[in-house]
Amino acid sequence: MGRKWIFTLFALVLACSLILASGQVQAADEKAQFFGLLIYRTGPFAAGGSGMGSGWEDFMELRNMQGGVNGIKYAWEECETAYNTARGVECYERLKDKAVLFHPWSTGITYALIPRGTKEEKVIFSSGYGRADASDGSVFPWVFTTPTNYWSQNSAKIKFIGEKMGGMDKLKGLKIANLHIDVPYGQETKPMLDALAEKFGFTIQHFPVPWPGIDQKAQWMDIVRRFKADWVINRNWGVSCTVPLKEAARLGFPRERVLGVWWCGSEEDVLPAGPAAKGYYSANFHGSGKDFPLVKEIIDKVYGTMKGHMAFTRVGSVYWSRGIYIGVVTEEAILTAHKKFGVKVLTGEEIRWGMENLNITAERIKELGLEGFMSPIKTSCENHEGGNIVLFQQWDGEKWVPAGTQTPMNDFVWPLIKESAAKYAKEQGITPKDCK
Repeated sequence: MGRKWIFTLFALVLACSLILASGQVQAADEKAQFFGLLIYRTGPFAAGGSGMGSGWEDFMELRNMQGGVNGIKYAWEECETAYNTARGVECYERLKDKAVLFHPWSTGITYALIPRGTKEEKVIFSSGYGRADASDGSVFPWVFTTPTNYWSQNSAKIKFIGEKMGGMDKLKGLKIANLHIDVPYGQETKPMLDALAEKFGFTIQHFPVPWPGIDQKAQWMDIVRRFKADWVINRNWGVSCTVPLKEAARLGFPRERVLGVWWCGSEEDVLPAGPAAKGYYSANFHGSGKDFPLVKEIIDKVYGTMKGHMAFTRVGSVYWSRGIYIGVVTEEAILTAHKKFGVKVLTGEEIRWGMENLNITAERIKELGLEGFMSPIKTSCENHEGGNIVLFQQWDGEKWVPAGTQTPMNDFVWPLIKESAAKYAKEQGITPKDCK
């Protein structure tokens, strides 16, 4: 009995030390640039939340070992949201006095934080998620969707499907099922897919999946037997990403005709499906793996000194790599702002300016040790998206392999973004910023 209590006490002490560690930089150096991590390490979406959060923390850990960003170290504190919007707002309120930039890592939380962040001058960085029309910086000056919003991504998906079918003219008459988890994130692309269907002559039907998406048998019977889909867009999240692969295998639907959102494209989404995942495609906006110089440096210096924030077996995964991507883009905004405002802890307006004036070139990406990992980004007052490449990958049964790239249909998507943003501005009484 005594030994059991000793182990219990040890576990409690270890847990407390890990909790305290997240804020130790702030305690040690009040001149640190502080970030509040609205993370989710629990619940059905924990794989994504823990992977991205840990990747970002590992990146900041490395920079702190190197002396910080121009000498300014990072500080951070986690706040568990469990991907729940109300809890996300509570976390924001708890951390907003210290943080000037937030990654909500949830479309629902992003929607809730946009008016708060705008009023209180906090940058809302919804990287590849959130409101698509928030890419219009003239209406949403405090929100950034870098590198690519959901509408742009879906236009690239339709181009990808067209390519696989032998040309965009072959889209006409196709039946595409949009299988989406029935939360704001899952609903975000319905208007764009409807518009693309009208433009190219395919039929789109939306199949909502109740939270948390574990049971999809009825939807798949409809998709395969009644609708007779040619392609299925897998717009699930967390544990629900894996379910379509198993259901498709059960009903004999080819995995080579299932195309996932980039939140259903990590190792954690396909490995549980086993052989049923082989051939599945997904979108992505960055590379993954351990062969990049920056990643090798994190493995050597952070994990080599036992300061990693996640199990080493997940290092290099897509979700962990997304945390690295987010860390790099955030840091480039800091460096950009330092050039204009001086080397110091930045205010909300200063880091906002840095986000709005990003110019991450191919040369800079190589310098960072990430050649082949990410594409160039250039933002502006009007364009808070900044990227123009959507990557595609395919699961070969053991690993993700590149499956090509597509550019979004900017000429089609951006007028719809401007129209939607203008409608929002009118509803909210916002006078759009003159970006000329």
